[in-house]
Amino acid sequence: NYCKENDIDLKNVAYVGNDINDQYAMEIVGLRFCPSDAHQSIKDISNYIEKGKLWDAFSSEERVVLLVDEVDKADIEFPNDLLQELDRMEFFVYETKETIQAVHRPVVIITSNNEKELPDAFLRRCFFHYINFPERETMQAIINVHHPKIKKKLVKEALDIFFDVRKVPGLRKKPSTSELIDWLKLLMADDIPDEILKDRDPTKAIPPLYGALIKNEQDVQLLERLAFMARREAANNPQ
Repeated sequence: NYCKENDIDLKNVAYVGNDINDQYAMEIVGLRFCPSDAHQSIKDISNYIEKGKLWDAFSSEERVVLLVDEVDKADIEFPNDLLQELDRMEFFVYETKETIQAVHRPVVIITSNNEKELPDAFLRRCFFHYINFPERETMQAIINVHHPKIKKKLVKEALDIFFDVRKVPGLRKKPSTSELIDWLKLLMADDIPDEILKDRDPTKAIPPLYGALIKNEQDVQLLERLAFMARREAANNPQ
């Protein structure tokens, strides 16, 4: 997944050349000292270039699907750079001074978690499709795959808490599917009875073992404040 790498730019998607010129220069120096022992391939800088996924997609003899996953995690200039290459269906390799053109226009699928805004010019050229968060039945099926032996009552109560937490207004990072799976794993490892989840005090907004479910400090503080306010309201209005 190229867009998850730190400081990614379009060059890494088109082709990979870590310190190409430095490595090439060092071996050329070696050629000058011992030209008779050096292989001819060392002189060709193209041997130091590793083709990236964009290059593979452009050079394929068949039409392919190119997935650019989590583009919002890439460098801020990456979407605009990618847009230019996809518009032209070509990119330039500076090391070899060659232009790589697409044999067939690939079907490009770009995903984003909406962690940061994408450029308007980029979005204007995209067909947008929003994927809703899985419903309870789908989450149940996912849990069954990861934890086939888990107790149904535990799953029911855990899902109630999970979706209740996701509904809390103001959360910076709502718990995701992977965090639910990890949370359930801890609940089973600690042998937390499902009764504890079922009979939880409604004035306590923090669920047990919340560290696996809530990964943002400000979200934890928000839930703690909500719990405090709920307890204070309960104390002021005893039944």
